[in-house]
Formats: sequence, C-alpha cells, structure tokens
Amino acid sequence: MADRRFKAIVLDLFGTLVEWNPNRLPTLEWNGSTFSSTVPLLIPTLKAALGERFELDPFMRAYNSVLDEIAHQRAHDEVEVTCNERFARVLRRLGMKQAAEIESLAEALTRTHMEAVRGATSIPPGHKELVELLALRYRLGLLSNFDEARTGRRIVADTGVATLFEAVVISAEVGIRKPNPKIFALILERLGLPPDRILFVGDTLYDDVLGAKRAGIPVVWLRRGREEKFDGTAVPDFVVEELVELPQLLEVIDG
Repeated sequence: MADRRFKAIVLDLFGTLVEWNPNRLPTLEWNGSTFSSTVPLLIPTLKAALGERFELDPFMRAYNSVLDEIAHQRAHDEVEVTCNERFARVLRRLGMKQAAEIESLAEALTRTHMEAVRGATSIPPGHKELVELLALRYRLGLLSNFDEARTGRRIVADTGVATLFEAVVISAEVGIRKPNPKIFALILERLGLPPDRILFVGDTLYDDVLGAKRAGIPVVWLRRGREEKFDGTAVPDFVVEELVELPQLLEVIDG
C-alpha cells in the first residue's frame, strides 16, 4: 500500500466535532433585550454570597465589560483567559476585596456556568461514527479553544470517542489559544509528527485556518453554508460543507 500523505487528523472541538446550542439555556431580560444566558442560573449563587450587595444591572455591566476586555486580550495576545478568571475579574470590578472570597465565589460560578454549557453541547448525528472510521486509518488529535479545562475534557468524553484521540490540547490547560502557532506546535509535539503529515479540520477562518497555516499545517475548512471571505492569510487547503464529508475528501487527496 502506498504511503498516505497524512498520518494524523486533528479536529477542532466546538463547531466541528460537537455543537453547542444556546437555545438550551434559560433566557434573560436585560437592558431592553431578551437573550439566552447562563446568568439566570448564576443569580441564586450570587444572591446567597452577596446578599443585598447583588444587583443585576451592575453585575451585567461589569460582566459585559470583562467579556469585551477578554476578547481584546485574546485577539491581541493570543492567550487564553479562563472562565474562573473571567468571574474573578467581574467580582473585583463589583468591589469585592477578599482574595479567598473572590476565589471561592468565582469557582462556584464557573461550575454552574460550565455545567450549563456542557448540557447545551452535543455531538451531531454521524460524527461519532465518523471519528471511529477515521481511527481505522489515521492517528487522531483534538485541538480546542476552550476556557475551562475540566469541562472541556468532560465534553470530549461525552462524545463517546474520547479514547480514540491520542493527543488532546485545550487552550485553558496551556494558556495560549488558536491562532497562536505555539498551540499548534504542542499538538505536533504530542503526536511526534511534522506539520505536513497532519491534516487539521476546523470551522473558523481566523482561529482554525489562519492558525494552522501559520504553523505550516494543511487545513480543511468546514464552510457550513457560509460565504468564502478569505483575506489572503487565511486560505484553507481544502473546503467541505460538513464534517461528515471528510472521508470523501480523504479518498481524493490521500487515496
């Protein structure tokens, strides 16, 4: 049998292997809008800890300000900021001073938030069988931007195919995130393969395609009905509409 071009397939997690559905979350009415959020689930914990100090409006303003701050930090520095740190920043912005109190409450909020995120996440039909099929011919890895390592690992386990992934890298565990080429270098190191022997599969042009290209790794973009808007730096090597089309592509490019 001729040597295959690729020795390993590395998948993104959210939007690729699994999907999360915010419609499974409760709704929150705030500032004239109604939207899905974990905040209604957090309010009992916040009220129990803060008592009369808790008010929804200041919390939401602090929370959204911190989210904007983290988004900028991630985009500028390509680092991961954990969910726990997110809540700790919000609590400090609300005036909490005691480090132990902040740490305890941030952890409680993280656990509640992440259980809701996990509950709203599932593996789409056909994806489990796809991974099992890929594992017959390729070594498998998984590389995810996710801000809470324990829940990330649990979500991978929920797919039923966690044991088929030889290497798993989650941004919260390593402090950097896609498109930082250093996080791609970690998956290469753990698989012990050069970049041209790995095929990366992801759904975002910025995090997945740009990141893989910067690391010298061939990449498949899951288009999923979106318009192609390549900017010259994030041009995928291959495009498929959905993950379940990957075996057909591999038959063409890898024999």
